[in-house]
Amino acid sequence: MRSLAGRLGVRPTKRRGQNFLVDPNTVRRLVRLAEVGPGDIALEIGPGLGSLTLGLLPVAGRVVAVEVDDQLAAALPATAAARLGPDLAARLTVVAADGLRLTPADIPGPSDAPDAPGSPGDLPGVLAANLPYNVAVPLLLGVLERFPSVGRGLVMVQAEVADRLTSPPGGRVYGVPSVKVAWYAAARPAGPVPRAVFWPQPNVDSSLVAFTRREPPGPPELRRSVFAAVDAAFAQRRKTLRTALTSWAGSPAEVDRLALAAGVDPSARGETLDVAAFTRLALARTAGAPPVC
Repeated sequence: MRSLAGRLGVRPTKRRGQNFLVDPNTVRRLVRLAEVGPGDIALEIGPGLGSLTLGLLPVAGRVVAVEVDDQLAAALPATAAARLGPDLAARLTVVAADGLRLTPADIPGPSDAPDAPGSPGDLPGVLAANLPYNVAVPLLLGVLERFPSVGRGLVMVQAEVADRLTSPPGGRVYGVPSVKVAWYAAARPAGPVPRAVFWPQPNVDSSLVAFTRREPPGPPELRRSVFAAVDAAFAQRRKTLRTALTSWAGSPAEVDRLALAAGVDPSARGETLDVAAFTRLALARTAGAPPVC
């Protein structure tokens, strides 16, 4: 990977959160834990120089690699062909795009129609990625929101972020990411990753997070209202719901009314509520007023 970067004249940049995975054993571990098989279309966001891509291609039916760096995106097919041969390289589809704005319409069809948008059956079903750490949470939430085809995944993120994504209600780091990811999926820790497997070596610890999609706790059209309540509750983390949700509900009295209808204690704090409780609050609000815009 370092030799390839040298030939391309590539230097990792902090602006794009680039810490390239360069340890083959870690790549094998990620591929194994992601449980990618020949029937899967794997989505990789931020492939960089392609170390994880090279691990996914032999086991996946197809790999869709989304890279914002045009130079890296252009080099990836040649890297796959040189390292794995043309047959396995043919399984790779590179999308030169910003993962934060990626939509299903950006995913082309298979190789027999590379310029045509893919049908629902051509969309990724599993996410396997070393996510850029500076935008890991919005990237993950965006994929879960816009790609209902993604039913499971394994992502590498900063250890602190992994703790937040997988924390239960009442946990020390339970917060907005914990609740919002729980709307879409059950997330769980999948193990630490040492700093030495990256180039350049980051100044933070890393961890793996696995997730499995599940039915949301409320109708899809309620999500924005639920997320608005979550944002309000954690914007004033030490405040009770009666205070923190006043701007969302309209008044402390209205918070009390909604909490009563939802079976929630208005004197509780947001960090004690799970996603189902926030959903009940939003349902109560929607029943009595226009939904949050």
